[in-house]
Amino acid sequence: MMTEHTAYLLLGTNLGNRSENLAKATAAIRMFLGRVDAQSHVYETAPWGKPHQPHFYNQAIRITTPCSALETLHLLKQIEFLLGRDNKEKWAPRVIDIDILFFDEIAIESPLLTIPHQHIASRRFTLEPLNEIAPDLVHPVLKTSIRDLHLSCTDPLAVHAVDVVYQF
Repeated sequence: MMTEHTAYLLLGTNLGNRSENLAKATAAIRMFLGRVDAQSHVYETAPWGKPHQPHFYNQAIRITTPCSALETLHLLKQIEFLLGRDNKEKWAPRVIDIDILFFDEIAIESPLLTIPHQHIASRRFTLEPLNEIAPDLVHPVLKTSIRDLHLSCTDPLAVHAVDVVYQF
């Protein structure tokens, strides 16, 4: 019997047709990684880290996958590449960015991968969509629910839901 894992991902895009980029990324995730069990609304967010660029569309999803955390990372990087992402510059505008926020209830810190994602608690653009699909999820390192992290987040950047509808 195959082991299944639960992962929470954050998708982001600020180049091209942002709605289409999210749809293509979600379809590729379904094809290469497994089942998409939940999707947040799409949120338009101010850019973080490098402010003078187009606003992002962000969305949180929950997937079930037979892949390990490292296999998931590898496949997500391939999906980003296939959809046109280049990694030439940190925090630069991008067609797609897919981050692993949580993977099961594990904590990993290695040169290749850090889970939970190290900036979850400080980024409203991550907490807003994640709170929508998993408010009771407990951060395995901080031992705090997503709801409480969201309520205590001091990130001042604007985040608001947009009327983008697609489901897979």
